Formats: sequence, structure tokens, C-alpha cells
Amino acid sequence: MAAKGSTFKTCGCRDEEGKLLGRRCPKLRRANGRWSSNHGTWNYQLELPPISAGARRAPLRRGGFATQDAAETEQNKAKELLAIAGDDGTARIQIANLITATVRATKALPEPETVRRKVRTGHDLSRSITVGEYLDTWLTGRRNLREGTRRSYAQHIRLYFKPHLGHIPLERLRVQDVDRIFDAIDEHNELVARARETGDLKLRAKVKGRRVVSAATKQRIRATLRAALNKAIKERIIEVNVASLIELPSGKAPKALVWTDERITQWERDFAAHIQKMNARRKHQVRLEPHKRIGENINRLDAYAGAPRPSKVMVWTPALTKRFLERARHHRLYALYHLIAFRGLRRGEACGLRWTDVDLTGGTATIRWQITQIGTETFQGKPKTEAGEARIDLDTTTIKELRAHKAQQNAERLEAGGTWTESGFVFTTPAGEPVEPNEVTEQFLQLSMEAGLPPIRLHDLRHGAATFLLAAGYDMKVVQETLRLSSLAIASDIYTSVLPQLARQAAEDAAAIVLKAK
Repeated sequence: MAAKGSTFKTCGCRDEEGKLLGRRCPKLRRANGRWSSNHGTWNYQLELPPISAGARRAPLRRGGFATQDAAETEQNKAKELLAIAGDDGTARIQIANLITATVRATKALPEPETVRRKVRTGHDLSRSITVGEYLDTWLTGRRNLREGTRRSYAQHIRLYFKPHLGHIPLERLRVQDVDRIFDAIDEHNELVARARETGDLKLRAKVKGRRVVSAATKQRIRATLRAALNKAIKERIIEVNVASLIELPSGKAPKALVWTDERITQWERDFAAHIQKMNARRKHQVRLEPHKRIGENINRLDAYAGAPRPSKVMVWTPALTKRFLERARHHRLYALYHLIAFRGLRRGEACGLRWTDVDLTGGTATIRWQITQIGTETFQGKPKTEAGEARIDLDTTTIKELRAHKAQQNAERLEAGGTWTESGFVFTTPAGEPVEPNEVTEQFLQLSMEAGLPPIRLHDLRHGAATFLLAAGYDMKVVQETLRLSSLAIASDIYTSVLPQLARQAAEDAAAIVLKAK
């Protein structure tokens, strides 16, 4: 049944007794009986269905319109809202409740399309689901996710989406709202970089355990929100995926480059300049803020890791890798670094390796677990991809190092006595607890710097294992299988850039055969 309504004109004039004239004011019409264009305003009144208890509801009255057309336009919008319910009396009452509450709160009618979507999808009309609420519901409903992916989604929701978007009604989410997340990430990156360069102890404590968020990570953060909003579109809660409209720097993995002599020479110059720059900033800050606790010396490890390099992904030559292993030889976790360098394990996979998955007699190890670290929290879970869960063959040198490591671990178990924790992991603390991935990375950088080597990331030690296979003449398919990459394309994208240098070495080797022939 169509709602009954009417429009009328009124003003604020009063009679001699001070009572409002309202519709009775003679100035509302001209002498010819037509409405005056410069006196009074237009209003409308619309009958609303009764409240749920059956009691009569006051009609919707709205005024202040300059023309009768404007009043009729809004009245028709209110009628459209009521008509959404069709013959459903309960929905009609709920829409009337929504109209009354929204007008009272915002002085405006709800948007018909928003109400139509909610009625169609069965959502509560009395309230708008917020972005935070929807993301929680969405993640709970993703039952077939890998545990690592679930934690990644949960981290994005907790660290980025809820603080910045959580309170916003889902249907009102805009591009500029999502942009604010990445503005905040850029500010965070600047804070971390400043803390590393200035040496302000309070500032360093504030960002302890936090890293710069890379372009690739930004892409993953956006991908999480985009996946959730795609589900909301399918549920017809929203119509546009605003996360897809955000422009971000490319998150494509950088090409791997080999540390050649020329690049090392340039890096040494850049490293020295970087140290001078950090020292100058430190001295300037001490002069400006003498009351702050700022250390006198820069953190050389920060300078070493932060100095400019030709690419984010740098690879040591076999000679440089050998130099690192010689320096790390007497470290208690030497076998871990050896395993990554020779067999290309990921950091988390090496930390998560268990003795039950290692067959030293048969010369194999099965990658079934990994330990990931987010901030100060560590998590145990399955490998990164299906291709990651596989058996790898161990060379005789690696088997020898793992045997030596096992003997060392047994000695530590005896020394620890009752305080030893029998965790079953291959690589542990002196008390038997699994090692933390971030500690492994920190120690790797320290050993690399002590060895006088140009810096690489611990993950690049894995890349080195791939390039050594290529240099030995094996094709990209072997690299993919050895490193357990999910596709040949990934291997090609990462390592194509090192092939020309390897090809040049092959040419030199071929020439040497001729030149050295007797």
C-alpha cells in the first residue's frame, strides 16, 4: 500500500496574540491566489506505518524547502524507501524505524540503494556494519586458509585496517580512507629510518622490533583488503572495491645481482659516506637536544645494513660465500647458515626443522614446518607453499656439519641438565628452546660485517644457492625444484639478471681450457 502524503507551505509569522500563523498566513499567497515566491517555505508530511507494538506512529514532517518541487522530491524519496519492503509488513516497520532514527540523527533520509542492499542481503537495518566488524566476520569465514596466510591477514587487520578504518560503516568506505593507511605506513617508515640514523635511545626503543614496510608488503596489505571487499561485493553490501583504486609503488621482486669486484668497490665508498652522514646527523642532534639520551657512537651494524647497494637482492660469489662460512665456522649455529647456503632453505624453514624430519643416514631432510616471527611473537606452521613442503637431498658436507651440530647440541643438553627443554628442533638456544628467526638474522649480519663482506640479506644466502646451481650448469627447472618455488616463472624473474654474469664466467672457463692446454 502506497504511503499517503501531502505538501504545504508555512511561515514563521505570528498573530497579535503571538501565536504562529503557520499555513494561515495571508502573505503566503499573492492577490491572484498564487503562492508567493518570496514568503514562507515548503513542507511535506508523510504517513508512516505503526510501530511494532501496533500503536500509531507520528507522521514524517520535514520543512524548509525553497520550492514545492524540492519538497515533493524528498517526499518521493521517503516513499521509495517504504516501498522497498514490498508486502513485508515487518520490513516496512523496520524501514520506518530507520527513517525516523536517521532523520533525528543526521537531519537527512537514508539512501534508498543502501537500504535496498541491506534488505536484499538480510542485514540489520537498525545499524551499519563497520569495516572492522566485517573484516572479523570475513576472516572467520575463511576456513581453508593456510595458518601462515591466516596470521598474515589477521596482522593486517589488527595493525592497519582496524586502527584506521575499523569505525567506518562499510558502505561509506572511500578511497581517501584507505589512502590514510599507506600515509601512516610511510610515516612509520620515516620514523624507523630516523631512529636507526640518529641513535636517539628513546626513539630506538619506540620502534624496537619494527621494520620498514616495503613496497611488496604494502601490496600484500592492499591485497588483503581487496579480497575482503570483493566478498562484500558478492554479498551485495557494497558496489565498488575501493582498495582496487589505490595507487601503490610496484611490489615486484627486484632482480638479483652478483657482488662483483666493481660493485664491491663502489659499495665500500658508499658505506664510508653513509657512516659520515650518520655521524654528522648524530652530532647535530646531540647539539640540538643535549637533554636526550643519545649515544655518542652510531650503531655500526645499522650503518652496515642500511648503506646503499645496487639492488635489494644481492648475491655473494662462491668465494665470498666461502669467506662467510669460514668466519661463521665457530658459531654455534654454523650448521644453520651452512644448510641455507648449500641447500637454499628459507629462514623460517631452517629454524623450524626437527630431528624427526632429518635422515642423516639416508642423506635427506623433509621440510614440513617453519617458524615465522611477527614483531616479538613467533609462530609455528606449515611451509609457505605446497611446493615448499618436500624432501630435499643433503650433500655429504652438509651431512657432516649436521652430525657435528647434533654432537654439540648433545653436549649443551648435558650442560643444561634439568633446565634443558626437549623441543625436538635441530637448531635451538643453549637451553633447548627453538631459535627466534630475528635473532638468526641479526647474528648473520654481525658475522657478515666481521668477515668484511658486502651486505646481503639472510634470504639472499638462499638465492646464492640457486645461482651456484646455475653456475654449475643446471637449468632453471632444477633451481625451481631445489628451492621449492611454486612456479618456474618465479625462478626466472628472480635469477634472469645473474645469467649474463654466469655466461661470462662460462666463456672465461671455456677459453681457459684452450689457453691452458699443453
